[in-house]
Amino acid sequence: MSLGCFCCAGTRGKGASSSGQVRRMGSVSEELSLVPLHQRPELLEACAELLGEEWGKSRASRLHSLQRSSDAFPACLLLLRSRGPSDGPATRQGPCELVGHVRLSRVLSRPRDLFVESVVVARALRGRGYGRRLMEAAEQWARARGFRCLRLTTHDKQHFYAHLGYVLGEPVQSVAFLSPAISSEVLRLFSAPSGAAAATSARPCVPAVPPPPLAVPPPPPPPTVIWARGVLAEGGEQQSLLQTPHRDAKGLPIFWMKKDI
Repeated sequence: MSLGCFCCAGTRGKGASSSGQVRRMGSVSEELSLVPLHQRPELLEACAELLGEEWGKSRASRLHSLQRSSDAFPACLLLLRSRGPSDGPATRQGPCELVGHVRLSRVLSRPRDLFVESVVVARALRGRGYGRRLMEAAEQWARARGFRCLRLTTHDKQHFYAHLGYVLGEPVQSVAFLSPAISSEVLRLFSAPSGAAAATSARPCVPAVPPPPLAVPPPPPPPTVIWARGVLAEGGEQQSLLQTPHRDAKGLPIFWMKKDI
């Protein structure tokens, strides 16, 4: 069964399926559906190829990551297209074409947020609005499950996401795998600043030896992060759609964005 058929923008054609809507393209109808990969395992190879064309990595690594898709997150969601007057929705058995992929993961200490990553549309289908439809379908899927905010990072697509309603946000920590058995207390320990977990342990407190007097004055405190008209400012350097103070693990500029859904 298709989870959450996504309604395309356009006119509802005659004979549209009761489980979704179609878009007319001349004499041919088109229906888009967003389906979790773990409900369409026969598309695993095609999805790995789609991601590999965009970001490389080994095929084995891609397959291992995709096989972890589940309702407990991370969830790999596929945008599928069925075409033709006789085609039905992209159900488990129905014929379809893989249009795009998006992965949703949980966010530490933010139970109603999801982290968006690995957003990609097939190269042959780009420039036709499928990227927007993929993101809108992912929002609908997340909202139907009680989530209220989507977060993501991007190196160079910040203007695209801004057009979809995303705004600049603060860094968060995503979780690739979140077991229901993990308690909220454990999650708080993982998300706390370094050293905070040790402070909560039951070890006896050993008085600290006072440091020797300094010959020079101590360095100034780190810059304070403030909000100014919705723009995250840090140390005098503002984050905007043109510049960001944040860097990824490779030292490249990266934009943190979010959207309330």
